[in-house]
Amino acid sequence: MKTITTLMTVYLRHGAQRRNLQILLRFLTVFVGLVAAYSVAFHILMVWEGQEHSWLTGVYWVLVVMSTLGFGDITFVSDVGRVFSVVVLISGILFLLILLPFTFIQFFYAPWLEARAAARAPRELPPGTRGHALLTAYGPIETALIRKFQQYHYPYAVLISDPTQALLLSDEGVRVMVGDLDDPGTYRKARVDNAALVAATHSDTLNTNIAFTIREISQKVTIIGTAAHSASVDILELAGCHRVLELSVLLGRSLARRVIGRDAKSHVIGQFDELLVAEASAANTPLVGKTLREIRLREYVNVNVAGVWERGRFQSAGPDTRITANTVLVLVGSQEQLATYDELFCIYNTSDVPVVIIGGGRVGWATGRALAAEGVDYRIVEKAPEWTDDAQHLIPGDAAELEVLDRAGIRRSSTVVITTRDDDVNVYLTIYCRRLRPDIQIVSRAALERNITTLHRAGADFVISAASMGANAIFNLLKRSDILMMTEGLDVFKVPVPPALAGRTILDSAVRQETGCSILAVHTNGRTEVNPDIRRPLASGAELILIGDSESEERFLERFVRR
Repeated sequence: MKTITTLMTVYLRHGAQRRNLQILLRFLTVFVGLVAAYSVAFHILMVWEGQEHSWLTGVYWVLVVMSTLGFGDITFVSDVGRVFSVVVLISGILFLLILLPFTFIQFFYAPWLEARAAARAPRELPPGTRGHALLTAYGPIETALIRKFQQYHYPYAVLISDPTQALLLSDEGVRVMVGDLDDPGTYRKARVDNAALVAATHSDTLNTNIAFTIREISQKVTIIGTAAHSASVDILELAGCHRVLELSVLLGRSLARRVIGRDAKSHVIGQFDELLVAEASAANTPLVGKTLREIRLREYVNVNVAGVWERGRFQSAGPDTRITANTVLVLVGSQEQLATYDELFCIYNTSDVPVVIIGGGRVGWATGRALAAEGVDYRIVEKAPEWTDDAQHLIPGDAAELEVLDRAGIRRSSTVVITTRDDDVNVYLTIYCRRLRPDIQIVSRAALERNITTLHRAGADFVISAASMGANAIFNLLKRSDILMMTEGLDVFKVPVPPALAGRTILDSAVRQETGCSILAVHTNGRTEVNPDIRRPLASGAELILIGDSESEERFLERFVRR
């Protein structure tokens, strides 16, 4: 009943639909009057022919003839009566088989379907909604972000101005709300004052309008905007954005952080409280060919190997994990512990040959600037270079030509970074570079998440999805203290020690073996113990900091928390 009441409320909300309902009622009134007139005429003609029938029989005969059923149990014997029967039959065909269906569908059924659809794609969030995230677009970044919201059961809504698109998304299971992005009423109905975050990911100009419109009704909600151009950052901040993300710069920095084949030092990729997570290449070091049990890093420098990357695939590490020339270690420790590791391995695998960057767009130059900030030289290969004041690092030409890549130093470089926005081109160049240099590190950009696996199969060591990177950046800005998205397929998260683990040691719990997650630290009484003693029992009031992919985290929660 509640659903029918809601549908009727939505249906009768609009004046046009109320007028349609009035037209339908008028049509039915005319039809009832016509049936009554025919019934009277039926009785008059029957009496004239000498037949007697009740008034109910007259109504019955009119409806039977008008509906073209014509049972033949009651008939006229005179020509006048038969002509009357023909008139009733023709008018019945016109009313019941043509006008009534058309009127019903046009003025009632179709608007009813629209009202039902509008109920699926609401124009207002429930009054008690709070702590939710509002997304103002639906694209690759939002798709990746929604998956994270669903994984961590975080409330959200996508604001869509087109009702048809909103219905399609609603049918796919996306939580949507219909409303114009430049209308303050939309954000009032979206309970923006109670929202945890608003993500504006359209063009720079539309993002400015969105932020400025929201600030008319809410001064406290956090607004995250994206900017395609550096010049837009100040304007977006003036419009009301708390934080502006230059996605091309973020992507360039992420790609630059993956250039780790030049040395064997640790490169920090994230921080969780006092805990540092870093990556280090094992190529050309004494680690190659040995297992983690044999190298005993925990014993010498108290650094924990939480996992390893093997050609872009993250694997949880165990004592029997063997290190190859392609292995990248995921190290966890404090700043002092990582510094000790660097003292042992900084002499290995050093190189001053420039890194080759293919693609001279915003992402390519952002990658180069990030490398330069780390003291790493680079060369950018661009087929159609625009004007630049950094001609020293530019190699004009087509990267598909060997002579151009030779001029860039592909034969001697330790790493090539592919930054074009076309995934097909990136796959092509990855295969080409891998054939030229089987030993080179290849870092590639992916526009769409579905192409990540393809690029790995083509030979890329690391692939960074712009959508996932943007989603991670926005998700981390929710300021949740229990989750940190590190990189593609790698998360750090914090959970209270579950009852199933309280009083047990890390060694006895077999968390890594059963779930694939690694315990990195234990937070107790305001103090974080990095790489804790695996033989010390876990206190019931403590918190665990773990690392793993989404599947490993789900297994941990299922095995120890939700039991």
